[in-house]
Amino acid sequence: MESPENLTEEFEAAEKLILRWDSTASEEAKEHMIFEGDRWEADQYLHAVDEIQRSMESLTIPSDQNKVKSAIQVAMARLEDEFRNILVTHSNPVETDLLIDLNSSTFSSSRTTSTGEFNDEDYPEYGEQSNRGENHEGGEGSSSSTSYRSTSSIREIDLIPPEAINDLHSIAERMISAGYLRECLQVYGTIRKSAIEACFCRLGVEKLSIGDVQRLDWDALVVKIRRWIRAANICIRILFSSEKRLCEQIFEGLEPDAVDSCFMETVKSYAIQLLNFADAISISKRSPEKLFKILDLHDSLSDLLPDIDAVFESDSSESIRVQAGEILVRLAEASRGILSEFENLVQREPSKIPVPGGTIHPLTRYVMNYISLISDYKQTLIELIVRKPLSGSRYSSDPISSEMEFLETENRSPLALHLIWIILNLQFNLEGKSKHYKDASLPHLFFMNNIHYILQKVKGSPELREMIGDDYLKKLSGKVRQSAMNYQRSTWLRILYCLRDEGLHVSGSFSSGVSKTVLRERFKAFNSIFEEVHRTQVTWLVPDTQLREELRISISEKLIPAYRSFLGRFRSQIENGRHPEMYIKYSVEDIETAVLDFFEGHTVSLHSRRRSQ
Repeated sequence: MESPENLTEEFEAAEKLILRWDSTASEEAKEHMIFEGDRWEADQYLHAVDEIQRSMESLTIPSDQNKVKSAIQVAMARLEDEFRNILVTHSNPVETDLLIDLNSSTFSSSRTTSTGEFNDEDYPEYGEQSNRGENHEGGEGSSSSTSYRSTSSIREIDLIPPEAINDLHSIAERMISAGYLRECLQVYGTIRKSAIEACFCRLGVEKLSIGDVQRLDWDALVVKIRRWIRAANICIRILFSSEKRLCEQIFEGLEPDAVDSCFMETVKSYAIQLLNFADAISISKRSPEKLFKILDLHDSLSDLLPDIDAVFESDSSESIRVQAGEILVRLAEASRGILSEFENLVQREPSKIPVPGGTIHPLTRYVMNYISLISDYKQTLIELIVRKPLSGSRYSSDPISSEMEFLETENRSPLALHLIWIILNLQFNLEGKSKHYKDASLPHLFFMNNIHYILQKVKGSPELREMIGDDYLKKLSGKVRQSAMNYQRSTWLRILYCLRDEGLHVSGSFSSGVSKTVLRERFKAFNSIFEEVHRTQVTWLVPDTQLREELRISISEKLIPAYRSFLGRFRSQIENGRHPEMYIKYSVEDIETAVLDFFEGHTVSLHSRRRSQ
């Protein structure tokens, strides 16, 4: 055991060194930092601090204890300055490019979102364009050879060089031992918060309240959601996890709960800021165009949840874990609610102005593009949509409910039934819209066009086709054929009726057997009706090339043989009379050519076509 004289000498030597670096008493001490100079000098200072603390435990005379306390206070103030300086010197914002590169390698193994695009410009009343592609926005900064360790999808990088971490650990050890834990953590939190703030700025993460988010228009939110998804992955898996590692490297083993206190003091406000944005989206007003971005948020947060649990694993971090889980639940509820809102929209869309030419209605394009993107999120939505649609809620006495009840008896997921329910209600709505056409034939063409479009959209998506099922596709194909047949009956039966034999023959010894008067009227009626149909239906539109061609062929197969036969049998009776050109105006070839004009959507004059031949 050392003698009191030796203890006094050692204390006085240590005190002398401590006071030499008292920045309040020495201009040289104020201008120079110990840990920026010679390592021997830094080690000597730490040894002096240890000696002062040892003296505090050994001395019993109150006057000496006061002297020791004074020296400790000077030493702690100096170490606090040194601690702050080391942190400030090395707490540079992490390069954004590096973060993005690391995140890309992490995110590639996570659940991927659809790269599709929902474009509702055809039907702007019910949404805005929502692009699902994502462009990385690089930040400034020079290249760095930052190292990292990988645990699952977490990437922990070196935020501060190892030699600086050693100095910080040594200083923290002395400050905590002397009872200055709070001051040490306060300095640490202040400096590291500034570094995180700079990273947030470079990643484009703004400090927005829930009210701020809900007041933004949807176009602005789409951009911010894409940015949030990228930033959240980077912040949870790289920044926050690396901050936790840094806290462990500096404070581990020095004080119970010091690491957790340090970590939460540093990142809690930023973690809440990050989660508040997703929370604001989850409780915002629901509308159809928001579904896919909300699902992107849901998928991203769902993927991040295990990493959040790992990074915020302590009891003091429980609030972050709980908040993230609750937001995920609300995003799921919002997704289900939006799908229900969309179903209601399809049921109740009220427009009564018929689209020109019986072409595809904007509602049909909107709904089917929407459904196609829903199928891209099949994996997520199958997990979220566990209830069947309430098919009896509105059309309980209509065929639509009967068809739905039949489909429910088959082995389909609740999501598939929701999609079919939407398509059924779209058909029901289209039937209502078809009744606003004044022409008797055009409603059938309109319905044929729209059901065919629905059929092609389902066939064009493997995911959608699998869920809808080929048996239901057969039903849609049957509706297309039936509509085409109804169109032909309503248009061409009255034309073919002009070419019938009934009523042409007369009896009597002085008759040739055919009434020329009736025959002339038949030719005149045919010409008039055909010209009227041609004039009208060349402006009608069948957008699908194959369907248009099939419909023309079907018309020609019925019309051309009938006209050829009628003309062949009765041409001579007309040509032997006066002004035959008034009755036989068109050759078979003229009719064949005229049929090719149908369903192009623009005016073609039948008479000008004849004159040009």
